[in-house]
Amino acid sequence: MSTDAQHVSSALQMAPAVTALPGNNLRWYALRVKSKFENLASATLRGKGYQEFLPLYRSKRRWSDRVKQVDVPLFPGYLFCHFDASRLLPILTTPGVVSIVGAGKTPIPVTEGEIADIQSVVRSGLPAMPWPGLTAGSRILIEAGPLAGMEGIALDVDRKYRLLVSVPLLQRSVAVEIDREWVRPLPSRVPCQIPPADQGLRSLATVA
Repeated sequence: MSTDAQHVSSALQMAPAVTALPGNNLRWYALRVKSKFENLASATLRGKGYQEFLPLYRSKRRWSDRVKQVDVPLFPGYLFCHFDASRLLPILTTPGVVSIVGAGKTPIPVTEGEIADIQSVVRSGLPAMPWPGLTAGSRILIEAGPLAGMEGIALDVDRKYRLLVSVPLLQRSVAVEIDREWVRPLPSRVPCQIPPADQGLRSLATVA
């Protein structure tokens, strides 16, 4: 693993819990970045003094002569940054940043709770992976383990039990492996129709 990747991974493990700061306009936003530019954009924003968050997970990559574990983005092509939406120029001039996810010319913030949940997943050390779109399923509450207190959707795929943590703005999710004994079911809610991941992203304009 490269020195830069080690630095980013270490920073994520030590990321503080997210708290709202009263009396200011700082919010979390999703940035769309060029493919393979996630680490560069994240490091540059951090160098500019911004609080950024690039969620990573461990993945096996096969080369001709070996198999290596590398840290790759949980949300390929995206990272999160905490800033004042009235001052966009320093963000948009960051190398690799394409746009800010929003509606029309208005950036839409990601909720503090969604960011906190993803940070908890990264810090937990549990096996996690990207999950396409948003998936209907049984809602659960985790009562034990490193993610105790979190709610989400339960999935049972390939004999592995997973918690699905979603970012509706991106129509993307993260699936993290958990122990069945950690959870209890929550009362069901009325299901809603959710567009596929690609359709959801097309319906959201970006601030260029």
